[in-house]
Amino acid sequence: MTDRRVIEPDTVEPLPNPKSAQPTDRVFTVFAVSLLAVGIIAAFLVAAWLPQTRAEGKLFWAGPLLIVGFLLAEQLSINIDVRSGVAWTISFTEIPLVLGLLTAPFEVVLAAHVVAGVGTLLGRRILDRAIYNAGLMFLEISVAFAVAKVVKDQIGSYGPPWAGAFLGTLAVPLLAIVLGLVALHLLGRSVRMGNAVRLVLRTLVVALLNTSVGLVSYEVATNTPWGWALVTLVYAGLAALYVAYSGMLREQRDLEALSDVSLRVARSGQQAAGRPARGTDDLTAAVDSNEWQVIAERIREQLNADRVVLRLRTDPQSAMRTLVAGTPLPEEMRQADAKAVREDPMLQLPGSHVRYFRAADATEDVRDALYRREVDEALVVPLRGATQLLGAVEAHDRLSRWRGFGKADIQLLRTLASHLATAVDNRRLLARLRHDAYHDPLTGLLNRPGFREAAVEPLRLHPESVVLRIDLDVLSTVSDALGQAWGDRMVVAAGRRLRDALGQDVPLARLEGGSFAALLVDCLPEQAHETAVRLRDGLSASYPVDRLTVEASAVVGYVSATVEATDEDEPDADALLQRADVAVRATSTGDPVKCYVPSMGQIFLRRFQLVTQFRQALETGQVSVHYQPKIALPSRQVIGAEALVRWRHPEFGRLDPDEFVPAVEATGLVDVLTGFVMERALIRVRQWLDRGLRLSVSVNLSVRNLADEDFPTRVAAALERHDVPPSLLTLELTESGVMSDPERDLPVLRRLHALGVVLAVDDFGTGYSSLAYLRQLPVDEVKIDKSFVLGMGTDLGDMAVVRSIVELGHSLGLTVVAEGVEDDAARDQLVGMGCDVAQGYLISRPLSEDRFEAWLRARTVQVRGCRDETVLTLVH
Repeated sequence: MTDRRVIEPDTVEPLPNPKSAQPTDRVFTVFAVSLLAVGIIAAFLVAAWLPQTRAEGKLFWAGPLLIVGFLLAEQLSINIDVRSGVAWTISFTEIPLVLGLLTAPFEVVLAAHVVAGVGTLLGRRILDRAIYNAGLMFLEISVAFAVAKVVKDQIGSYGPPWAGAFLGTLAVPLLAIVLGLVALHLLGRSVRMGNAVRLVLRTLVVALLNTSVGLVSYEVATNTPWGWALVTLVYAGLAALYVAYSGMLREQRDLEALSDVSLRVARSGQQAAGRPARGTDDLTAAVDSNEWQVIAERIREQLNADRVVLRLRTDPQSAMRTLVAGTPLPEEMRQADAKAVREDPMLQLPGSHVRYFRAADATEDVRDALYRREVDEALVVPLRGATQLLGAVEAHDRLSRWRGFGKADIQLLRTLASHLATAVDNRRLLARLRHDAYHDPLTGLLNRPGFREAAVEPLRLHPESVVLRIDLDVLSTVSDALGQAWGDRMVVAAGRRLRDALGQDVPLARLEGGSFAALLVDCLPEQAHETAVRLRDGLSASYPVDRLTVEASAVVGYVSATVEATDEDEPDADALLQRADVAVRATSTGDPVKCYVPSMGQIFLRRFQLVTQFRQALETGQVSVHYQPKIALPSRQVIGAEALVRWRHPEFGRLDPDEFVPAVEATGLVDVLTGFVMERALIRVRQWLDRGLRLSVSVNLSVRNLADEDFPTRVAAALERHDVPPSLLTLELTESGVMSDPERDLPVLRRLHALGVVLAVDDFGTGYSSLAYLRQLPVDEVKIDKSFVLGMGTDLGDMAVVRSIVELGHSLGLTVVAEGVEDDAARDQLVGMGCDVAQGYLISRPLSEDRFEAWLRARTVQVRGCRDETVLTLVH
């Protein structure tokens, strides 16, 4: 038989306002009232039509037995999911019904069925569909007895005496299915035809089996001596089988619920991660309320609870969000402020275990909290992530059984909470990683990739747009004089001024250092110039730095997306940024705001010339290698040198490596450059070895070298070709470069480390390296960025950074090298901190090969070391 719970409101939409009835609910109410009226009328008509029998004796024994039978049948049920959020419950009420048709009068069976059904509804607190269920109960018994009498009158003595009861019982589930499908349609939850047909077939199969069991039990009990005992044994075995099956079914549904909750959170997280980057990201803004509402409903359905309250806070800075599935919270709880939630005794959540609260045995403050929720019992479990409390889940008042929540419910909620917390935490971390990937960690503005992504759609939809590049000129001077920390503060202040001037809707990015970029949508060149001047004036205002006032200056370059654009090509953010950068480079003291014009492209032509002439420059000797010595602290022994590339161009003169090295890297010639420097450096090491000097040499690598799987093979071949021990070659990688994709670079780094080559992380402290990755990387040395070393004398923050890096490096078993040592005070401070190696202008500037050899002769003395090798010690 189909249970009345088929139309229990398992809604998957956000909760409606309880004060406003939905149209579907009003239609269903009319249908339920009509059904109740029809059921009562049918019961009176059937009672008048059936032969009158005396029911007093039957009531004494048959009534209680049938009530018990119907109650047991209501508790033993099988749930079938017919669609999302709707479950059809098949119970065993055919067995007591067929027995009632064979043994008891109509009034007795009707009274027993109504008492058992209403009692079950009251026990499960299903009151919102009581009218429908009551009408269905009256109509079921009336139809069963009417069909039984018609069949009995038709077949008379020619058929089995139980035929009427058999067909009357089978008519009941068919009636319940038809009315149930109509009710679902009125509630807006229609079932597809295929599902409806399968449901009818399943219901009929179970009804046929139950009716047959009831008839066989009746025949055996009435026609066989001690048959009632045999029937009792059979029912006991069936009950045991049902309990075992019910347990297996519960475990299966629990696993499905766990999988469903985890998949929903993961899927919504993937959808949030796929959304384009914005100027500001709120990690909780991507949380889809409907998705969380479905999750709360799923938990409520699995626990069979009257209400589930899901409290979530995925960001420590955001407010707690509360979602309710099932019966709405009382008005007092809906209006509770954050302080009241924090002080709620049921939400004091140390640990991660499930708390079971019951009004009958709770403390006074917990009992008050239960009363405020208008519940008798509650399960509460925290959602605890890896680093913070993400929220809590509350389940109020179990519905489906006479008892309250049990051990199985507690275990399920604990596991659900663990899966949900892990999924939410992973989603939060994914959102944080995405935010960090597209935002500058210092200012919170977009970074270059974030600006590129945020500009794609506006540039496509609004060709009349302008890209501005704003450079804060004074930043390097402030960093050199006052330290990197003060320079960072100026960057943050500048970013804040730009954001206030442009508003929240304009894509704004910090590109690097004191360089910013902004996208002005649908902006004419005249308007862009006015905006550029206004931004430049705002950034050029003085900055209060501690007790000083720093006078700043800024330059702005801008470019229209229509400049040099063709009909075939869509505007490209990178190309526009490059042109705006050209405009910035074209600014002057008298004209700090420049608009890009095509003639400025000569700068690109120069870069092109440098790239195309680079190979020839290597062959003709224009490119050379200079060496800057490194000394051990505190012994002052010269342990090696860093190899630095230099280019003296016949037309442009001496070129800064910052000008030509990035161009070489961008065109794929970095392997040629690295190979050239490494060859010259290994030749020099071999010459030193031949003279009895064991000096190492450091060579800078590019990220592109690490992407080349054959690079370790070429290094090994070069070491073998020059007969140089691998320990005398150090390969340096910038922190930002090696941390841009550590997983990709790890295989090459491990192969290099296996060769015995020393690996060093250069410019440490300026990037965004993770300590966890630093432990995994096979590096032997860290080089403190010179900006921190230069600032030690004036900035306690820089001194603390240097000390921390020294201690961190030593704790990881790494050699620590300090760059930028330019005075005795800095060297002495480094010695006091335990730094291993120093490098900087105090020791020597980078020198050509000949001048470096002269420096060795003039500034060092040779002594015999403990292993009978020559050691060079700095003399002054």
